[in-house]
Amino acid sequence: MPSVCFYFQVHQPFRVKRYPIFNIGSDHEYFNDDSESKLNNKKIFQKVAEKCYIPANRILLESLRAHPEFRVSFSLSGVFLEQAELYAPEVLNSFYQLAKTGQVEFLSETYHHSLAALYSFEEFKKQVLMHRDIVQKFFGVRPRVFRNTELIYNNEIAGWAEQLGFEGILAEGVDNVLGWRSPNFVYTAKNTETIKVLLKNYRLSDDVAFRFSSREWAEWPLDAKKFATWITEHNGGGEVINLFMDYETFGEHQWESTGIFNFLRSLPREVLEASPDNNFKTPSEVCTTYPTKGTFDVDRHISWADVERDLSAWRSNAMQHTALDAVYALERDVCASGDTQLIEDWRRMQTSDHFYYMCTKWFADGDVHKYFNPYESPYDAFISYMNALNDLKIRIAQKVVLPHHTMV
Repeated sequence: MPSVCFYFQVHQPFRVKRYPIFNIGSDHEYFNDDSESKLNNKKIFQKVAEKCYIPANRILLESLRAHPEFRVSFSLSGVFLEQAELYAPEVLNSFYQLAKTGQVEFLSETYHHSLAALYSFEEFKKQVLMHRDIVQKFFGVRPRVFRNTELIYNNEIAGWAEQLGFEGILAEGVDNVLGWRSPNFVYTAKNTETIKVLLKNYRLSDDVAFRFSSREWAEWPLDAKKFATWITEHNGGGEVINLFMDYETFGEHQWESTGIFNFLRSLPREVLEASPDNNFKTPSEVCTTYPTKGTFDVDRHISWADVERDLSAWRSNAMQHTALDAVYALERDVCASGDTQLIEDWRRMQTSDHFYYMCTKWFADGDVHKYFNPYESPYDAFISYMNALNDLKIRIAQKVVLPHHTMV
Protein backbone atom coordinates (compact mmCIF):
# COMPACT_ATOMS: atom_id res chain seq x y z
CA MET A 1 0.00 0.00 0.00
CA PRO A 2 1.46 3.41 -0.81
CA SER A 3 1.23 6.01 1.92
CA VAL A 4 1.27 9.53 0.52
CA CYS A 5 3.57 11.88 2.44
CA PHE A 6 3.08 15.54 1.59
CA TYR A 7 5.78 18.01 2.55
CA PHE A 8 5.63 21.68 1.60
CA GLN A 9 8.54 24.11 1.91
CA VAL A 10 7.30 27.55 2.97
CA HIS A 11 9.92 30.28 2.80
CA GLN A 12 10.40 33.93 1.94
CA PRO A 13 13.79 35.65 2.37
CA PHE A 14 14.56 39.12 3.60
CA ARG A 15 15.94 40.30 0.25
CA VAL A 16 18.84 42.74 0.23
CA LYS A 17 17.67 46.05 -1.20
CA ARG A 18 19.54 47.86 -3.96
CA TYR A 19 22.51 48.97 -1.93
CA PRO A 20 24.97 51.25 -3.80
CA ILE A 21 28.56 51.69 -2.68
CA PHE A 22 27.78 55.22 -1.48
CA ASN A 23 25.60 53.77 1.30
CA ILE A 24 28.50 51.96 2.95
CA GLY A 25 29.22 53.37 6.38
CA SER A 26 25.93 55.24 6.73
CA ASP A 27 23.04 52.88 5.88
CA HIS A 28 22.63 49.79 8.08
CA GLU A 29 19.13 48.91 6.86
CA TYR A 30 19.99 46.24 4.29
CA PHE A 31 16.57 44.66 3.88
CA ASN A 32 14.08 47.53 4.02
CA ASP A 33 13.13 48.78 0.57
CA ASP A 34 10.11 51.08 0.85
CA SER A 35 9.97 51.81 -2.87
CA GLU A 36 7.68 50.13 -5.37
CA SER A 37 10.52 47.94 -6.60
CA LYS A 38 10.56 44.15 -6.82
CA LEU A 39 12.68 44.15 -3.64
CA ASN A 40 10.01 45.41 -1.27
CA ASN A 41 9.78 42.45 1.09
CA LYS A 42 6.46 43.49 2.61
CA LYS A 43 4.75 43.86 -0.76
CA ILE A 44 6.18 40.56 -2.01
CA PHE A 45 5.05 38.70 1.09
CA GLN A 46 1.54 40.14 0.99
CA LYS A 47 1.22 39.36 -2.73
CA VAL A 48 2.23 35.73 -2.23
CA ALA A 49 -0.01 35.50 0.84
CA GLU A 50 -3.00 36.60 -1.22
CA LYS A 51 -2.18 34.36 -4.17
CA CYS A 52 -0.96 31.27 -2.31
CA TYR A 53 -0.82 31.02 1.48
CA ILE A 54 -4.32 32.16 2.38
CA PRO A 55 -6.29 30.30 -0.34
CA ALA A 56 -4.14 27.14 -0.15
CA ASN A 57 -4.41 27.00 3.65
CA ARG A 58 -8.17 27.47 3.41
CA ILE A 59 -8.45 24.54 0.98
CA LEU A 60 -6.23 22.30 3.11
CA LEU A 61 -8.19 23.12 6.26
CA GLU A 62 -11.43 22.13 4.50
CA SER A 63 -9.84 18.88 3.30
CA LEU A 64 -8.38 18.04 6.71
CA ARG A 65 -11.78 18.50 8.31
CA ALA A 66 -13.56 16.52 5.60
CA HIS A 67 -11.04 13.66 5.62
CA PRO A 68 -9.69 12.72 9.07
CA GLU A 69 -7.22 10.37 7.33
CA PHE A 70 -5.60 13.23 5.40
CA ARG A 71 -2.14 14.42 6.52
CA VAL A 72 0.27 17.16 5.40
CA SER A 73 3.57 18.54 6.68
CA PHE A 74 5.27 21.90 6.40
CA SER A 75 8.68 23.38 6.97
CA LEU A 76 8.23 27.09 7.71
CA SER A 77 11.56 28.93 7.77
CA GLY A 78 12.19 31.24 10.70
CA VAL A 79 12.46 34.26 8.39
CA PHE A 80 9.11 33.29 6.85
CA LEU A 81 7.51 33.20 10.30
CA GLU A 82 9.03 36.59 11.16
CA GLN A 83 7.58 38.13 8.01
CA ALA A 84 4.20 36.50 8.54
CA GLU A 85 4.04 38.05 12.00
CA LEU A 86 5.14 41.46 10.65
CA TYR A 87 3.31 41.67 7.34
CA ALA A 88 0.37 39.24 7.34
CA PRO A 89 -0.71 37.94 10.77
CA GLU A 90 -3.70 36.27 9.13
CA VAL A 91 -1.25 33.90 7.39
CA LEU A 92 0.29 32.94 10.71
CA ASN A 93 -3.17 32.35 12.14
CA SER A 94 -4.16 30.17 9.18
CA PHE A 95 -1.17 27.90 9.84
CA TYR A 96 -2.16 27.80 13.50
CA GLN A 97 -5.64 26.66 12.49
CA LEU A 98 -4.07 23.87 10.44
CA ALA A 99 -1.93 22.87 13.43
CA LYS A 100 -5.04 22.62 15.63
CA THR A 101 -6.41 19.79 13.47
CA GLY A 102 -3.73 17.44 14.79
CA GLN A 103 -3.23 16.21 11.21
CA VAL A 104 -0.37 18.54 10.33
CA GLU A 105 3.31 18.09 11.15
CA PHE A 106 5.88 20.89 11.30
CA LEU A 107 9.44 20.00 10.38
CA SER A 108 12.74 21.45 11.53
CA GLU A 109 15.24 23.36 9.42
CA THR A 110 17.82 26.14 9.71
CA TYR A 111 16.07 29.25 11.01
CA HIS A 112 17.49 31.51 8.29
CA HIS A 113 17.16 28.97 5.45
CA SER A 114 20.93 29.12 5.25
CA LEU A 115 23.83 27.15 3.81
CA ALA A 116 25.45 26.88 7.25
CA ALA A 117 25.66 23.08 6.93
CA LEU A 118 28.31 23.63 4.25
CA TYR A 119 30.46 25.98 6.33
CA SER A 120 29.99 25.73 10.08
CA PHE A 121 28.52 23.00 12.27
CA GLU A 122 28.28 25.41 15.21
CA GLU A 123 26.29 27.98 13.24
CA PHE A 124 24.17 25.21 11.72
CA LYS A 125 23.36 23.87 15.19
CA LYS A 126 22.46 27.32 16.54
CA GLN A 127 20.06 27.98 13.68
CA VAL A 128 18.40 24.57 14.01
CA LEU A 129 17.83 25.17 17.73
CA MET A 130 16.52 28.68 17.01
CA HIS A 131 14.07 27.23 14.52
CA ARG A 132 12.98 24.53 16.97
CA ASP A 133 12.19 27.25 19.51
CA ILE A 134 10.10 29.41 17.16
CA VAL A 135 8.06 26.42 15.96
CA GLN A 136 7.36 25.52 19.57
CA LYS A 137 6.47 29.14 20.34
CA PHE A 138 3.93 29.50 17.53
CA PHE A 139 2.51 25.99 17.27
CA GLY A 140 3.27 24.30 20.58
CA VAL A 141 5.04 21.33 18.98
CA ARG A 142 8.63 20.10 18.88
CA PRO A 143 9.76 18.99 15.39
CA ARG A 144 10.80 15.35 15.11
CA VAL A 145 11.98 15.29 11.50
CA PHE A 146 14.60 17.51 9.87
CA ARG A 147 14.89 18.89 6.37
CA ASN A 148 17.95 20.92 5.49
CA THR A 149 17.79 24.02 3.31
CA GLU A 150 16.77 23.06 -0.24
CA LEU A 151 17.11 19.39 0.77
CA ILE A 152 20.91 19.75 0.78
CA TYR A 153 22.11 16.41 2.12
CA ASN A 154 25.07 14.12 2.59
CA ASN A 155 26.09 11.48 5.15
CA GLU A 156 27.62 14.08 7.46
CA ILE A 157 24.50 16.25 7.57
CA ALA A 158 22.38 13.19 8.36
CA GLY A 159 24.75 12.42 11.23
CA TRP A 160 24.40 15.96 12.54
CA ALA A 161 20.62 15.67 12.43
CA GLU A 162 20.83 12.45 14.42
CA GLN A 163 23.08 14.17 16.99
CA LEU A 164 20.41 16.84 17.39
CA GLY A 165 17.82 14.19 18.21
CA PHE A 166 15.80 13.92 15.02
CA GLU A 167 14.10 10.68 14.01
CA GLY A 168 14.17 11.32 10.29
CA ILE A 169 15.63 13.53 7.57
CA LEU A 170 14.37 14.37 4.09
CA ALA A 171 16.45 14.14 0.92
CA GLU A 172 16.12 14.11 -2.85
CA GLY A 173 15.67 10.74 -4.52
CA VAL A 174 18.62 11.23 -6.87
CA ASP A 175 18.79 8.54 -9.55
CA ASN A 176 22.57 8.24 -9.70
CA VAL A 177 22.67 7.71 -5.94
CA LEU A 178 19.79 5.26 -5.72
CA GLY A 179 20.82 3.22 -8.75
CA TRP A 180 18.30 0.41 -9.18
CA ARG A 181 16.55 1.17 -5.89
CA SER A 182 13.27 3.07 -5.51
CA PRO A 183 12.68 6.33 -3.62
CA ASN A 184 9.39 4.81 -2.46
CA PHE A 185 10.90 3.09 0.57
CA VAL A 186 12.50 4.29 3.80
CA TYR A 187 16.27 4.06 4.15
CA THR A 188 18.91 4.41 6.87
CA ALA A 189 21.55 7.12 6.59
CA LYS A 190 25.07 5.73 6.40
CA ASN A 191 27.08 5.81 9.64
CA THR A 192 24.01 6.54 11.75
CA GLU A 193 22.14 4.36 14.23
CA THR A 194 18.54 5.52 14.31
CA ILE A 195 17.77 8.28 11.82
CA LYS A 196 15.67 7.36 8.79
CA VAL A 197 15.83 8.96 5.34
CA LEU A 198 12.69 9.85 3.39
CA LEU A 199 13.36 10.41 -0.31
CA LYS A 200 11.42 12.69 -2.61
CA ASN A 201 9.72 11.03 -5.56
CA TYR A 202 10.83 13.81 -7.87
CA ARG A 203 8.95 12.59 -10.94
CA LEU A 204 5.52 12.74 -9.32
CA SER A 205 6.40 15.83 -7.28
CA ASP A 206 7.63 17.73 -10.32
CA ASP A 207 4.55 16.72 -12.32
CA VAL A 208 2.69 19.06 -10.00
CA ALA A 209 5.35 21.64 -9.16
CA PHE A 210 6.76 22.24 -12.66
CA ARG A 211 4.75 20.48 -15.38
CA PHE A 212 1.18 21.04 -14.21
CA SER A 213 0.42 23.97 -16.52
CA SER A 214 2.69 23.03 -19.44
CA ARG A 215 0.60 22.50 -22.55
CA GLU A 216 3.65 20.90 -24.19
CA TRP A 217 3.56 18.07 -21.61
CA ALA A 218 2.05 14.87 -22.96
CA GLU A 219 -0.03 14.43 -19.79
CA TRP A 220 -1.57 17.91 -19.86
CA PRO A 221 -4.13 18.60 -18.53
CA LEU A 222 -3.47 16.87 -15.21
CA ASP A 223 -6.38 16.36 -12.85
CA ALA A 224 -6.53 14.86 -9.38
CA LYS A 225 -8.16 11.62 -10.54
CA LYS A 226 -5.39 10.87 -13.03
CA PHE A 227 -2.70 11.74 -10.48
CA ALA A 228 -4.34 9.51 -7.85
CA THR A 229 -4.24 6.67 -10.39
CA TRP A 230 -0.49 7.15 -10.84
CA ILE A 231 -0.02 6.96 -7.08
CA THR A 232 -2.15 3.83 -6.80
CA GLU A 233 -0.10 2.12 -9.52
CA HIS A 234 2.75 1.93 -6.98
CA ASN A 235 0.78 -0.60 -4.91
CA GLY A 236 3.20 -3.47 -4.36
CA GLY A 237 6.13 -1.44 -5.69
CA GLY A 238 6.64 0.92 -2.81
CA GLU A 239 5.50 1.78 0.69
CA VAL A 240 5.53 5.58 0.62
CA ILE A 241 5.20 8.22 -2.09
CA ASN A 242 6.99 11.34 -0.85
CA LEU A 243 5.57 14.39 -2.59
CA PHE A 244 7.88 17.27 -1.67
CA MET A 245 7.48 20.73 -3.22
CA ASP A 246 7.48 24.47 -2.63
CA TYR A 247 4.15 25.57 -1.19
CA GLU A 248 4.22 28.53 -3.58
CA THR A 249 3.46 25.95 -6.29
CA PHE A 250 -0.17 26.59 -5.43
CA GLY A 251 -1.25 29.96 -6.79
CA GLU A 252 2.16 31.58 -7.30
CA HIS A 253 4.26 29.29 -9.51
CA GLN A 254 1.11 27.66 -10.91
CA TRP A 255 -1.52 30.38 -11.11
CA GLU A 256 -5.09 29.85 -9.99
CA SER A 257 -6.21 30.02 -13.64
CA THR A 258 -4.35 26.75 -14.33
CA GLY A 259 -6.77 24.86 -12.08
CA ILE A 260 -4.12 24.14 -9.44
CA PHE A 261 -6.44 24.92 -6.53
CA ASN A 262 -9.13 22.59 -7.88
CA PHE A 263 -6.43 19.93 -8.13
CA LEU A 264 -5.37 20.51 -4.52
CA ARG A 265 -8.96 20.48 -3.31
CA SER A 266 -9.82 17.20 -5.05
CA LEU A 267 -6.62 15.25 -4.49
CA PRO A 268 -7.22 13.90 -0.94
CA ARG A 269 -10.60 12.50 -1.89
CA GLU A 270 -9.35 11.03 -5.18
CA VAL A 271 -6.37 9.32 -3.51
CA LEU A 272 -8.55 7.78 -0.81
CA GLU A 273 -11.18 6.65 -3.31
CA ALA A 274 -8.68 5.22 -5.80
CA SER A 275 -7.89 2.27 -3.51
CA PRO A 276 -8.83 1.18 0.02
CA ASP A 277 -5.10 0.58 0.58
CA ASN A 278 -4.17 4.22 -0.02
CA ASN A 279 -3.54 6.49 2.96
CA PHE A 280 -1.70 9.61 4.07
CA LYS A 281 1.08 9.89 6.63
CA THR A 282 3.28 12.64 8.02
CA PRO A 283 7.07 12.17 7.89
CA SER A 284 7.28 11.11 11.54
CA GLU A 285 4.45 8.61 10.99
CA VAL A 286 6.35 7.19 8.02
CA CYS A 287 9.45 6.81 10.20
CA THR A 288 7.42 5.00 12.85
CA THR A 289 5.46 2.78 10.46
CA TYR A 290 7.94 1.50 7.90
CA PRO A 291 11.23 -0.38 8.41
CA THR A 292 14.27 0.65 6.41
CA LYS A 293 15.16 -1.13 3.18
CA GLY A 294 18.88 -0.50 3.17
CA THR A 295 21.47 2.25 3.52
CA PHE A 296 21.36 5.59 1.71
CA ASP A 297 25.04 6.41 1.22
CA VAL A 298 25.84 9.92 -0.09
CA ASP A 299 29.41 11.14 0.32
CA ARG A 300 28.86 14.24 -1.83
CA HIS A 301 26.28 16.97 -1.43
CA ILE A 302 22.95 16.59 -3.20
CA SER A 303 19.90 18.87 -3.24
CA TRP A 304 16.53 19.20 -4.94
CA ALA A 305 17.63 22.16 -7.09
CA ASP A 306 17.75 22.14 -10.88
CA VAL A 307 18.45 19.19 -13.14
CA GLU A 308 21.84 18.49 -11.54
CA ARG A 309 20.44 18.01 -8.00
CA ASP A 310 23.69 19.39 -6.56
CA LEU A 311 25.03 22.67 -5.10
CA SER A 312 25.51 24.48 -8.41
CA ALA A 313 22.44 26.69 -7.89
CA TRP A 314 24.38 28.43 -5.09
CA ARG A 315 28.04 27.61 -5.77
CA SER A 316 28.73 27.55 -9.50
CA ASN A 317 30.48 30.85 -10.18
CA ALA A 318 33.14 33.14 -8.69
CA MET A 319 30.57 35.66 -7.42
CA GLN A 320 28.77 33.06 -5.35
CA HIS A 321 31.97 31.60 -3.91
CA THR A 322 33.29 35.08 -3.06
CA ALA A 323 30.08 36.09 -1.30
CA LEU A 324 29.73 32.83 0.63
CA ASP A 325 33.35 32.74 1.74
CA ALA A 326 33.12 36.38 2.83
CA VAL A 327 29.97 36.05 4.93
CA TYR A 328 31.02 32.88 6.74
CA ALA A 329 34.51 34.29 7.39
CA LEU A 330 32.82 36.78 9.72
CA GLU A 331 31.39 34.14 12.06
CA ARG A 332 33.92 34.35 14.90
CA ASP A 333 34.06 38.14 15.04
CA VAL A 334 30.36 38.81 14.61
CA CYS A 335 29.51 36.35 17.37
CA ALA A 336 32.21 37.86 19.60
CA SER A 337 30.60 41.28 19.21
CA GLY A 338 27.68 40.28 21.42
CA ASP A 339 25.50 42.70 19.42
CA THR A 340 22.18 40.95 18.83
CA GLN A 341 21.15 43.18 15.90
CA LEU A 342 24.53 42.76 14.24
CA ILE A 343 24.35 38.98 14.64
CA GLU A 344 20.78 38.91 13.28
CA ASP A 345 21.74 40.99 10.22
CA TRP A 346 24.67 38.63 9.60
CA ARG A 347 22.37 35.63 9.81
CA ARG A 348 19.87 37.17 7.42
CA MET A 349 22.77 37.63 5.02
CA GLN A 350 23.28 33.84 5.09
CA THR A 351 19.87 33.04 3.55
CA SER A 352 20.43 30.82 0.52
CA ASP A 353 18.28 32.95 -1.80
CA HIS A 354 20.93 35.69 -1.92
CA PHE A 355 23.35 33.30 -3.62
CA TYR A 356 20.66 31.78 -5.83
CA TYR A 357 20.04 35.26 -7.23
CA MET A 358 23.73 35.39 -8.24
CA CYS A 359 23.48 32.20 -10.30
CA THR A 360 24.45 32.53 -13.96
CA LYS A 361 23.45 29.06 -15.12
CA TRP A 362 21.44 29.00 -18.31
CA PHE A 363 20.19 26.25 -20.61
CA ALA A 364 17.62 24.01 -18.87
CA ASP A 365 17.58 25.98 -15.64
CA GLY A 366 18.05 29.53 -16.90
CA ASP A 367 14.39 30.50 -17.02
CA VAL A 368 13.89 29.20 -13.48
CA HIS A 369 16.72 31.34 -12.11
CA LYS A 370 15.55 34.43 -13.99
CA TYR A 371 11.97 33.94 -12.78
CA PHE A 372 13.00 33.93 -9.12
CA ASN A 373 15.51 36.79 -9.42
CA PRO A 374 14.09 40.18 -8.33
CA TYR A 375 17.29 41.94 -9.43
CA GLU A 376 18.05 43.16 -12.92
CA SER A 377 20.79 40.54 -13.20
CA PRO A 378 22.89 38.16 -11.07
CA TYR A 379 25.62 40.82 -11.13
CA ASP A 380 23.29 43.41 -9.61
CA ALA A 381 22.44 40.92 -6.86
CA PHE A 382 26.15 40.40 -6.18
CA ILE A 383 26.97 44.13 -6.05
CA SER A 384 24.17 44.99 -3.61
CA TYR A 385 25.03 42.01 -1.45
CA MET A 386 28.75 42.73 -1.25
CA ASN A 387 28.21 46.44 -0.58
CA ALA A 388 25.89 45.60 2.30
CA LEU A 389 28.37 43.01 3.58
CA ASN A 390 31.14 45.62 3.56
CA ASP A 391 28.98 47.87 5.71
CA LEU A 392 28.44 44.92 8.04
CA LYS A 393 32.22 44.51 8.31
CA ILE A 394 32.59 48.15 9.36
CA ARG A 395 30.00 47.65 12.08
CA ILE A 396 31.82 44.55 13.32
CA ALA A 397 35.12 46.46 13.36
CA GLN A 398 33.52 49.06 15.61
CA LYS A 399 32.59 46.33 18.09
CA VAL A 400 35.68 44.11 18.13
CA VAL A 401 39.34 44.44 17.25
CA LEU A 402 39.85 42.70 13.92
CA PRO A 403 43.18 41.52 12.51
CA HIS A 404 42.20 43.09 9.17
CA HIS A 405 39.89 45.96 8.36
CA THR A 406 40.07 45.45 4.63
CA MET A 407 36.93 45.53 2.56
CA VAL A 408 35.64 42.27 1.08
